[in-house]
Amino acid sequence: MRWFRAKYLLIALISVQSYSQSKLNAFLTPSDSLNIPRRNLVVISEASIAAVSLVGLNQLWYSDFERSKFHTVNDNTQWLQMDKMGHIFTSYQIGRAGADLLRWSGIGKKDQLWYGATLGFGFLAAVEILDGYSKEWGFSWGDVAANGLGTGLYIGQELLWNEQRIDVKYSFHQTKYASINPEKLGNNLLEQVLKDYNGQTYWLSVNLHSFFRDSKIPKWLNVAVGYGAEGMLGESEDIDNQLLTSNSRRRKLYLSFDVNLNRIKTHSPLLRSIFSIINMIKMPFPTLEFSKKRCVFHLFYY
Repeated sequence: MRWFRAKYLLIALISVQSYSQSKLNAFLTPSDSLNIPRRNLVVISEASIAAVSLVGLNQLWYSDFERSKFHTVNDNTQWLQMDKMGHIFTSYQIGRAGADLLRWSGIGKKDQLWYGATLGFGFLAAVEILDGYSKEWGFSWGDVAANGLGTGLYIGQELLWNEQRIDVKYSFHQTKYASINPEKLGNNLLEQVLKDYNGQTYWLSVNLHSFFRDSKIPKWLNVAVGYGAEGMLGESEDIDNQLLTSNSRRRKLYLSFDVNLNRIKTHSPLLRSIFSIINMIKMPFPTLEFSKKRCVFHLFYY
């Protein structure tokens, strides 16, 4: 009798799980036409998250620094332009997510690009204005240009190819420099992921099959070109010298393979959503590193 009960309980659990999975798949599947509840959910959620983020930054971050009149700065020579690469990556990825969410709600392609893909540029522009009123920072036209480049890279590909053949990706590894100047480069792993430019690499990951559709190249295989730098303890060379170090600041270029998770076939909307999120990270692969008077092979670089 207990076996029968267990059997019926198992059947009931499987049925509930199947129903839940079916409902989840239906929820994650993009709508074929305008779905007003989904659109409203996206608009309200994005507006709320943006507002809370900006208020939080203003109260928790900028409050620690002295306020000033609105002013601009020219920081284009700082961090060997690694900070500008970060702006390109962030504006591209936020714009991609914004467009995907509008596509999920059934909004047309034109509005996806106008109101979704520009989300990153608009949000980062607001952050830049907050910088302009902080004595520590300042409004940077270089940052704005980088934000525009990231947004333009997404929109341009959609207009030209109706798909993303070139993705902007990110990878990170811990370095020795953070322990030398943790105030600038981070005291822990999470801070270093955001602040230690020595360990960051930004990639242009190119999908080969999208350019050679008649070839037998796997649809998921990408070739990636990366940019990084090291030897930086602060924004400029002078700061490094003040810390009495002998670190040599140098730029680095990388050539590697990559996986485009969005090109992997799956019938699961949940997996597609997970792949889309993870796809912003460059996968570890054998990599060639090029810098001034140096070429290094890494078995796995990240």
